[in-house]
Amino acid sequence: MDYALELIFILKAWRVFVLVIGILGNWKVAKGDNEHAGRKLVDNVPGFISIDCGATEDYLDDVTGIFYKSDTGFIDTGTNSNISPENYNLNLDYGRQTRNLRSFPQGKKNCYTLKPEQGKNSNYLIRPFFNYGNYDNNNKIPKFDVYVGVNYMYTVELDGVDITLFTDIIHVPTSDIIYVCLINTGFGIPFISALELRPLDKSLYPFDFGALKRGWRFDLGTTTGTQEDYISFSLSYLRYKDDVYDRLWYTYGALPNSVPINTASDIDVQNSNDSYQPPSDVLKTAVQPSSGYRSLSFYDPTNYTGESYACFHFAEIAKLTQGRKREFIIDVNEGSYISEPITLDYLKPLSICLDQIFKGQVHFVINATAGSDLPPILNAFELYTVISQFDLHKPTNSRDVAAIMDINKTLRISREDWQADPCVPITWSGLTCNSDDTPMIISLNLSSSKLTGEIPFSLFNLTALQNLDLSYNELTGNVPKFLAQLPNLKTLNLSGNQLNGSVPEDLIQKSRNGSLIFIFGKKPDLCFSVPCTKEKKKPKRELIVALVATSMVVLVLLLLIFCALAIYKRKRRERASRSNFKIKNRQYNYSEVVRITDNFKTIIGEGGFGKVYLGILKDETQVAVKLLSASSKQGYKEFRAEAQLLMIVHHKNLVSLVGYCDEGENKALIYEYMTNGNLQQYLSVTNTNVLNWNKRLQIAVDAAHGLEYLHNGCKPPIIHRDLKTSNILLNENMQAKIADFGLSRAFATENDSHVSTNPAGTLGYLDPESQTSGNLNKKSDVYSFGIVLFELITGRPAIMRGREKNTHILDWVYPIIKRGDIGSVVDPRLQGEFYTNSAWKAVEIAMSCIPSPAILRPDMSQVLVELKECLDLEIAHGRSQTLAIEANETTSSTPFIVSSMELQSDIAALAR
Repeated sequence: MDYALELIFILKAWRVFVLVIGILGNWKVAKGDNEHAGRKLVDNVPGFISIDCGATEDYLDDVTGIFYKSDTGFIDTGTNSNISPENYNLNLDYGRQTRNLRSFPQGKKNCYTLKPEQGKNSNYLIRPFFNYGNYDNNNKIPKFDVYVGVNYMYTVELDGVDITLFTDIIHVPTSDIIYVCLINTGFGIPFISALELRPLDKSLYPFDFGALKRGWRFDLGTTTGTQEDYISFSLSYLRYKDDVYDRLWYTYGALPNSVPINTASDIDVQNSNDSYQPPSDVLKTAVQPSSGYRSLSFYDPTNYTGESYACFHFAEIAKLTQGRKREFIIDVNEGSYISEPITLDYLKPLSICLDQIFKGQVHFVINATAGSDLPPILNAFELYTVISQFDLHKPTNSRDVAAIMDINKTLRISREDWQADPCVPITWSGLTCNSDDTPMIISLNLSSSKLTGEIPFSLFNLTALQNLDLSYNELTGNVPKFLAQLPNLKTLNLSGNQLNGSVPEDLIQKSRNGSLIFIFGKKPDLCFSVPCTKEKKKPKRELIVALVATSMVVLVLLLLIFCALAIYKRKRRERASRSNFKIKNRQYNYSEVVRITDNFKTIIGEGGFGKVYLGILKDETQVAVKLLSASSKQGYKEFRAEAQLLMIVHHKNLVSLVGYCDEGENKALIYEYMTNGNLQQYLSVTNTNVLNWNKRLQIAVDAAHGLEYLHNGCKPPIIHRDLKTSNILLNENMQAKIADFGLSRAFATENDSHVSTNPAGTLGYLDPESQTSGNLNKKSDVYSFGIVLFELITGRPAIMRGREKNTHILDWVYPIIKRGDIGSVVDPRLQGEFYTNSAWKAVEIAMSCIPSPAILRPDMSQVLVELKECLDLEIAHGRSQTLAIEANETTSSTPFIVSSMELQSDIAALAR
């Protein structure tokens, strides 16, 4: 009996457990389905940025299926408000987005920051919405300007409290960030209801004359819409999901002396060759001339006097009987802009955007040709107003922008108007900019801004700066020497801070000779004499004896130290006389470096020491001058190490040292100038000049020559320690040379097997074994070279950045090699133009460089031999063009399958 009761209890408990699990499972499935649905809805519109300004949460719009975000994260200024309920717009296409808004009672310029996935030089449709709705209960509609970046687009002027204004802008930005700014012009507080950005196919709306705005799109042949509706902005329209780009198409009805026609057949726009993809519903209706007419015409009824741009959309929706044809031409503003007559295919879209702009109101006529049996048709057309390139402005100098942004970040400056471009259209508070074609900052006043920390080095990049006021803050640290190197600085005010140490001699001298007004206030912690000597109180009589006795002890100690140093220096000189480190190149003084670089006018890069400047010697030879920055973590020892090392290194594939400067705190290395920059730039996806396969192999051979010389041609051998694509430079003949030995170290003796030190290197290139052991040797460089070789092969960086995580190039390439898919390994920009044999061999060489343990890696001499053979394969293939060799290539796939299988086993052994 007890056993039965126990069994019943267990069964009941089990039922409860199963029920709970079922409930939790259903809840999880429902939750997962909802999350999946949300992702799917977002993924349906990739690249869309849809912002409901003033909204408190994100949501999915029920009508359009577009996911809207609140503007949190897009802007930090402004105030959220709701319009008056009686002014809710009942238009379902954009009603919800206009029921709230964000207004900007503070500041003259307030900007939204948009970061589209496609980045710069892509085509975008930008559409702000404005609905006043008497949100402030003042019944006074404001007027203000809209800018995209630094360029004026239009003025917002609403005709009524309940009117919604939206104007399309088609814009190609020159940077990865797009700023949409509202400018207070003194006629009321700016506001915005919604902001939308839509990426367009790059082939759409081709123009090189500025930007497009207004964006009227007319869907002809519908049952509604007239010219009067067009003038009064009362047309209805369709948008996404009918239009994949979310363009708004207005129902316009018929043109003068025309009749509507339509079809029930679907028009497949997505699978056509027409990248404009006008909606199928737009193309299913059209107009043709009324009976007795042979042309269609349109006159813009507005009083627009600027420039216009036009596009036409056609689709034959009548099934023509055999032998009949429809053929026509287009005239715009009394000029023919289509050289050949237009004919249409049944149910196939055809879009034509004219590559010219037209002055004033647009008037077009579509005429049937003499040989046409049927009159012309028109399904839809678009009109835009043009913002001329002559009305566009250039943004602030990019170096100044980067500098002021870094200053803002470093000093944590809190000013609401420090948004978007610092100079255009409204200058940030505290800044003054010049009026050059490309503006630059000439004055910076940050007085009494509660700034803390040290004076940032980024100020050094404001080369046009004339006046700098940092007074009455809480800045600490030394007065940096680079302030004296600002070429145009005329006034410097550092008073009222917590600065200490010595004022740089150059600043004092400039102050004394009148070239600089230097205001520093009364600060006892600063020393202003040259050389620096602070006044001290005279010691009391009773301290004199103690001071004299102490001085005698100190003198004796100093004498002993001097003797020890003299012995040490003599032995060091003796060792140096036996060493190969003999500095034979020319030594320059600092004034010569200033002259060579034209007062550090042109920055061409930045290395471990600091900025790299373009220089010109007296014989007009271009050089690269690497200047040791005041903030560099590397010091005198590292500088001397690099200088001495480079003096003995001479090879055609290593960057040569022309000379050096070692004058007090001013230190510089002067290299030969490499015209074509570095390899990393050439492999970047933004570089349109794609390196062909032959050139990539030649660069690999050149770099291998240089590294092999460092390892085996130098006595003692040299380890580079930071080999990467940015340290492989290219001269005017695209010959590769290895650069930047700032992290290099020579072996202590020829017989030493490794250098034990803190690994420097760069993430992605550093041997994993070295990261854990701290031992850097030749095989560490071989690993780095293998990564460089994979970058040359694949066109991908060592570390591929992702939204959720970063991927190492080896983790990406291993599975593809394992599949034996060489076509997916090699850079797709080569479009298959490479010899499969040489590609597989290059992969095999790269794979041989990266095994762990390092003992399995070859010496660079062996790598060089293999790479030369790989290059010879490619050259031989290029010279062989006969059909016999092509047939041989076709039948030679088996060895490469075997090679792929061998690589698979290698991967298993090399798995990290």
